[in-house]
Amino acid sequence: MPLPLVVGVDGSDGSLLAVDWAADEAVRLGVPLRLVHASLWERYEGRLPSLGSEPSAPHVMAAHIVASATERVRRRAPDLRVDSAVPAEDPVSALLAEGEHATAVVTGSRGRGELKGLLLGSVGLAVAGRATGPVIVVRGDAAGLGGTHERVLLGVGEPGTGDTAARFALREAAARRCVLDAVRTWRRSGDRAEDGSAPDHEDEAAELIDKLLQAPLGEYPDVRVARTVLEGPPGKVLLHRSAAADLLVLGVRRERGHAGLQLGRVTHRLLHHAKCPVAVVPQLP
Repeated sequence: MPLPLVVGVDGSDGSLLAVDWAADEAVRLGVPLRLVHASLWERYEGRLPSLGSEPSAPHVMAAHIVASATERVRRRAPDLRVDSAVPAEDPVSALLAEGEHATAVVTGSRGRGELKGLLLGSVGLAVAGRATGPVIVVRGDAAGLGGTHERVLLGVGEPGTGDTAARFALREAAARRCVLDAVRTWRRSGDRAEDGSAPDHEDEAAELIDKLLQAPLGEYPDVRVARTVLEGPPGKVLLHRSAAADLLVLGVRRERGHAGLQLGRVTHRLLHHAKCPVAVVPQLP
């Protein structure tokens, strides 16, 4: 049986958007959907249980949240296999643990209890920055969330960060039957070779895209690929192109056993500002 797609649920509006997006994604990929609500969510937020002080109140609330989300999925995708879990953990720990045995983890951009002004909540950021498997943060405008652009955007980073991300992006493009837009940026420099010639960073960027996609394209030969090389800062370029994408895929280098967030400046920016859902795909040593 394929590994499930895991989505965190907490009853917030952002969580409901994530549930809808995850249900559609699970149908596309042909995998089960697993709804996860961490029963220590209130403790993580530093608040008292919102349904009162009785010992059973948090359990009643958790059961209601999971049951409502399950019913929402069944209305949206009646044939999708769906189950749920309510682990006695904080939300970050619960989703990281579930992600060890998942196709990917899906989170909303802002959870229950988060300030409305936040662009990305603490749970989504922490899970995206620490997970050993793919994490998708559901954010963006209506067109990006609705998948109307028929385009998956792959940000081609430095060598060693993108092999797994490239395969993930190609799988997504194949499942959606859409084009993969592989983008690599370059910047002019004043460096000169010994013969006085300037290095051709544009050609180097194009070669990097070709090298990255060569092997995984053998697994997805029917995917249409647009190779795009643009001059400019990667964060700015990818943010602009995310407005015409249904999913932005970013590879990150990740070391096992590292306790802090491992994202990088560009990925961090795009998680907060992209106009479509963002998939962070770790490259493990």
